[in-house]
Amino acid sequence: MRSLTRYLTFNVPQRMDFVNITRDVEDAVRASGVQEGLCLVNAMHITASVFINDDEPGLHEDYKRWLEQLAPFDPSPTRYRHNRSGEDNGDAHHKRQIMGREVVVAITGGRLDFGPWEQIFYGEFDGRRPKRALVKIIGE
Repeated sequence: MRSLTRYLTFNVPQRMDFVNITRDVEDAVRASGVQEGLCLVNAMHITASVFINDDEPGLHEDYKRWLEQLAPFDPSPTRYRHNRSGEDNGDAHHKRQIMGREVVVAITGGRLDFGPWEQIFYGEFDGRRPKRALVKIIGE
């Protein structure tokens, strides 16, 4: 069995944004030499997400608007009890919960086995500082 671990580092300048990391993950799959296996990609911060969807700007703007409606940014301790601890990112924790922590993609023939239009994204909900995502590949 082969395996490879790689860490991707991000410093997203906006509070909320999405970064297409598909090529970085594909590079890791190639470097691993795995032909048949699984690739796990997960956010290593509780205010960030990894998800799969279409790389279409309108969809990304829809996500941002929808997430802001569900969990609006409010740094005060009134809306989110979490902010009573001195933090201002209670909304980011909720957004991460909605968008998910990780994805697992099959590797077939040495490539990510995607459906049409699928891409992997890192979702940032409390940006402006360095954060990481883990890429873990296992297989033969």
